Amino acid sequence: MKHMFTTGVAALALTVAGAMANAADVTLNLSNEYSATSIHGVGDARFASLVAEKTGGSVEVVVHYGGALGYKSADHFDAVGEGALEIADTYGGALGGIDPLFLISSLPFFVTTVDEAELLYKVAEPEFKKVFEENDQILLYASPWPPSGIWAREAKDSTAALSGLKIRTYDKNGTTALNELGAAAVRLSWADVVPSISTGAIDAVLTSAEGGVSGSFWEHFDTFTEIYNYAIPLNFVHISKDVFDGLSEEQQAAVLEAAAETRDLNWAAIPDRLNTTYGQLAENNVTVVTSDDAAYRDALQAAGEAALKDWLESTGDRGQALIDAFNSAKSQ
Repeated sequence: MKHMFTTGVAALALTVAGAMANAADVTLNLSNEYSATSIHGVGDARFASLVAEKTGGSVEVVVHYGGALGYKSADHFDAVGEGALEIADTYGGALGGIDPLFLISSLPFFVTTVDEAELLYKVAEPEFKKVFEENDQILLYASPWPPSGIWAREAKDSTAALSGLKIRTYDKNGTTALNELGAAAVRLSWADVVPSISTGAIDAVLTSAEGGVSGSFWEHFDTFTEIYNYAIPLNFVHISKDVFDGLSEEQQAAVLEAAAETRDLNWAAIPDRLNTTYGQLAENNVTVVTSDDAAYRDALQAAGEAALKDWLESTGDRGQALIDAFNSAKSQ
């Protein structure tokens, strides 16, 4: 495991210990790399509110947005597992180095609707929970980002437009697929995206329209290209098992109830979030491009197959079993 902790970690750990000394009145810190206005930032605020409501105020979840505690998503798993942080909201791609199974939700073009993405999560959830449990953590819930596309200064609606493009991807799947198409793809954590745009290190960003709105991408780009619902990746909210075990049984039940309710609300929120997001794009003069090029679509799907093949090589029988289970569930 990596051990990448900031100078504030020791103090935070003491806070955790002090909080758990009195399970009747507990403060839990939740780290999120994304902004408070992002879909997952809003979800975290909802979760914190529900926890307070359901515990009668005996458990307070304090959400720290924009990596304010010094953690990126890549740091969360170790931090929570070692007790330096109580709860984290972590992008799934950052967990791919822990276990490549987490990359299943971002396989390019494997699922293209929110309903399919939710079904895939339900199929894979037991495996995700095992990984967290084996590392002294509990998976509270996972919820989706809206479909990914490409933010750039001009339309990226053909293979020629991707050739040599310096584009940010959010995980190994994206890097594999876009490099297959001739791009110069580089994986970057969300916190590093805007600085990389500003310095010219990248010319485009693979993320959702929602992600671009939360990062005010119209300050840098004026075009968002839809690429056939490339992927609907997930964020995972996980809590230290030691912290959870330190809560009373009533508090534990309330936290799990709040998590389940937040999960359902987050999944259900996607259509309204999309409507709001596209309204914000229009207000900020962002052009939305929808490709209608069969050759481009075929090339993208072929690149997605290359990413799937690479993923299956890394996950072996475990990965194939999940693919088979999903396909079986989808056909019912």
